[in-house]
Amino acid sequence: MSVPPLFRGLFDDASVFPPGDLPLGEAVPAHRGHRLAWYADSVGPFLCGAGRAGELAALRPEFPVALVLPPGGEYVPVPGLDVVGVEVAATVLPRLPAGVPGCLELPYGEDLFKLLDQLADTAHRAKFRTGGLTADAFPTVAELAAALTACAERGVPYKCTAGLHHAVRHTDPVTGFEHHGFLNVLLAAADPDRAAEALGERSGTALASAVGSLTDRQAALARLSFTAFGTCSIAEPLADLAELGLLTQENR
Repeated sequence: MSVPPLFRGLFDDASVFPPGDLPLGEAVPAHRGHRLAWYADSVGPFLCGAGRAGELAALRPEFPVALVLPPGGEYVPVPGLDVVGVEVAATVLPRLPAGVPGCLELPYGEDLFKLLDQLADTAHRAKFRTGGLTADAFPTVAELAAALTACAERGVPYKCTAGLHHAVRHTDPVTGFEHHGFLNVLLAAADPDRAAEALGERSGTALASAVGSLTDRQAALARLSFTAFGTCSIAEPLADLAELGLLTQENR
């Protein structure tokens, strides 16, 4: 067997972004290694800031790339890159060529719902920040649940960025920050009516059991909604899934 469908393409490689900050010269061969490993099916595109696209192209990557634009940035094609998506933190997406979907990072709060209305019935996704280097970068359970539920109501798929390195909701013992878990988000996507309950669960055993009980239809619904999340470490989420008994080399 390959990686279970629920986890295929779930982990976008954000190793060059904080807190990983891996140099491109190290991140590119590391990503090649991920794509040759037994867990390759779980790995999504390589994320790179648009300002470093030329530097990345010079390393001749032969894998899919998603470019992250600064607010207000314009998409400029870069020869040598297989660009499969463009992400931007702004209220409008830049003009994109056919076949290159966009991902719009949205704020929590009143403006969220109007912006989601604009994304509905397009080929683009929403993007939600679920953590960062300060406590206020982490949305509350209520804020994230409202966002995910609103996406489900409008049929807007989404990805998450920052803070989802681990599978289960937890309090970081060093910073005290409340981290969301990617299994929590998957379960919220599978059953939006119980999103807040799923996001608040702190038991890895309970989450693993709930994930194992998902029907094929529920799992497919979860991934149609929650398409991926950016992680600066591919190893950490894989280790969590292995510890919970949800992913092993025997899945190959």
